[in-house]
Formats: sequence, structure tokens, C-alpha cells
Amino acid sequence: MTYQPFDLTGKTVLITGGNRGIGLGMATAIANAGANLAIWGTNEDRNKQAIETLGKAGSGKMHAWKVNVADEDQVENGFAEVLEHFGRVDSTFANAGIGNLAGTFADMDTKAYREVLAVNLDGAFFTLRVAARHMVARAKDGDPGGSLVGVASLAATEGAARNQHYSASKAGLTGIIRGIAVEYGRYGIRANSVLPGWIATDMTAGAQGNDKFADKVITRVPAARWGEPEDFGGIAVYLVSDASSFHSGDLFKIDGGYSVF
Repeated sequence: MTYQPFDLTGKTVLITGGNRGIGLGMATAIANAGANLAIWGTNEDRNKQAIETLGKAGSGKMHAWKVNVADEDQVENGFAEVLEHFGRVDSTFANAGIGNLAGTFADMDTKAYREVLAVNLDGAFFTLRVAARHMVARAKDGDPGGSLVGVASLAATEGAARNQHYSASKAGLTGIIRGIAVEYGRYGIRANSVLPGWIATDMTAGAQGNDKFADKVITRVPAARWGEPEDFGGIAVYLVSDASSFHSGDLFKIDGGYSVF
């Protein structure tokens, strides 16, 4: 029989913030590999557009829900609705995130700090917790396995001036992921972090048109370009697939070589 580890037919994947940017790039590749997809996003129009895009990419079942991951009740209820719709979740990507660049660290607004952590860290915690609970229960019923993924940032491991709140949220997320990998490996559950570099998304729109930024930063990317959401398709499929069944607790830097230059 031909080895087909990247055939995701029959698997169900939940991606928060999956209606645009990196989340949609991941979702499109996962759909193309045959999986069913549950998308969470706060913008219903973008949710609808994402499902239309994903429907063209794959033959699995697709559905989107309006869920604000910073709201614990919405996460719990949203996950219950995903289970009611699909019956199970094999992989969950805690991808939803926001940025809020401050003037300086000394002048950082406390409200902005808490808003960023509420989505990027609390939201990821709520999402990963409910998904882990489901996977552990399934394992105890004789159906072990599952993949949990935190989409963090290079800011989790490198200094990010005027962005300390964002860095803290992403560093915290990688810590949660490592803890899950250690605690729940016995159930066949693996947990990994993806760390994007400079990616052309809505969050970086201001920097993309800045010639000074391009000259000082993008010229340091060995791949000599901005990353694109589509660059995350391969790692996403791998982390959902059986090919990664013994790969856990890792940090995947998808940055065109920026962090090692």
C-alpha cells in the first residue's frame, strides 16, 4: 500500500482566526488535503468568504462560527457546537491574535496591554484547554491521539521593541504548548508551536508599504521576501497528519531564515 501520511480525509480541524491571513493559509492547505474544517472568527462576512474559499479547495465539510476567543463562554459553547456538527475534533490551531503597537514601553497603555493578552494568551488558553479536555476524554474511551498547535511569533523568542505585550502573549502561548506536550503525551496528544516571521497579512499592512522598514528589515530575510499565508500550508498539514505523530513540544520557525541571519 502506498504511504500516504498527508491524506487528511476523515480528520476534523478547528482553526481560530481561520477566516484570513495565516489562519486561512493553513486552512486552505488542510482543506486541499481532504480534512473537514471548523473556522472561528469574529467577522461574519469574512467567515462566509473563508468557507467559500475553502469549499473550492477541498471536498470535506466546512463550517464557520462567530466566536470571540477572549470570551470563555463563547469558546466553551463554540467548541460544543463544533462537536455537535462534526462529532469530533482531531486537531486544533489556536491562531486568533491581535497586535497593538505601542509608542514606547514606558508609555504603553494598560488597556492595550490587557486587550492583547485577552485575545492572544487568554483566548489561546481557553481554546487549547477545551480541545485538550475533548481529546483526553476520547483517549480514555479508547480513541487516543490529537494535535494541538499554538500559532505564536518570533516575538516569543526575540526582543520586540514597543511590542512587549505582544511578545509576552506569544511567549506565554509557547509555554502553554510545552506544558501540554509533557502532560498529555501519554494520551497520544502532541502539542507544537508555529512561530511566523515577517508575513504579509493585515496585521503588518503598515510595514509593508514602508520603504525604510523594507530596507532595514526585509533585506535581512535570507529568502529575500515577505512571507505569505500560503507558506504555512505545509507545516499545517504536517502537524495535522499522522506523519507528526511522534513530534511534540517543538517550535517551528517559519521565517525565511530571518532568525538565524
